[in-house]
Amino acid sequence: MYLIFLKVNILTFEKIIGFGIAGNVAGHLEQAGEAADFINVETVDEAQPKALFPFYVPGAINSFLSVYPFSNDRIKTPNNADNLQIEAEVVLLCDISYSDNKVVKLTPTHFSAFNDCSIRKANVKKISEKKNWGMESKGISTTLLAIDNLEPGSLLDDFRIASFHKRNGKLSRYGEDCPVLDYNYFHSNLLEWIKNQMNHQQDEGPAENIAELLFIADYPQQALISIGATCYTPFGEKNYLQAGDTSIVVVYNGKIYSQHDILTMADSEQFAAEHLSHVIQQVY
Repeated sequence: MYLIFLKVNILTFEKIIGFGIAGNVAGHLEQAGEAADFINVETVDEAQPKALFPFYVPGAINSFLSVYPFSNDRIKTPNNADNLQIEAEVVLLCDISYSDNKVVKLTPTHFSAFNDCSIRKANVKKISEKKNWGMESKGISTTLLAIDNLEPGSLLDDFRIASFHKRNGKLSRYGEDCPVLDYNYFHSNLLEWIKNQMNHQQDEGPAENIAELLFIADYPQQALISIGATCYTPFGEKNYLQAGDTSIVVVYNGKIYSQHDILTMADSEQFAAEHLSHVIQQVY
């Protein structure tokens, strides 16, 4: 049923541009202390995401965004920052189709568990400044699950997102265990919104000109797009990552596994081989 890639080479995504979405889960920006950053961002409705942001731009010159950030087993703590949080998400691997240097279609081909790990720091101009602080600042699973579409009733609708934190052997839920259907924008309206932002989003406030970044990256044929972080548990909202901790993000089929099943797997750090994608990272 799935096309599964195991033991993904660390450079698998070297030529693939990376984006995230701010404000696609109700309540997350408020928990992260970032809602005020978007107070002047206009949206067509309350549910619409706030911005598409870059976290990796291959080919960028003299930019931190050119640093390859992906790891499947480690997170490096940034210098002079002690407020690092897990952001548990689904990431879509999408093919990009262009016409006259405009994005005309996004085709999701695979999805995976993703840790859009973020620094909580004030007084930064752009979202991306909190997202890529060097190598091993993002987490992606070695297991990518194939999808043939993102329409209602498709495979991904059955999946849930969970995340955990382990310190000194004690496991805690970090993000709320929630269905992917909790995303504000999903299915075709999500893809249409992303396409529109790629073509029209401007360098304003915390947002960046995405069309310019696609040009800089020489119009890449694929993108990794993390589609929004879950809300935190009370523990996750108040506890930051430290060296020696373990971060765990799981995207799993909720019709096959229960929340307790996933909790048990996370505690042992031994996950089933089918119907889920996970990434376990040691913080250093």
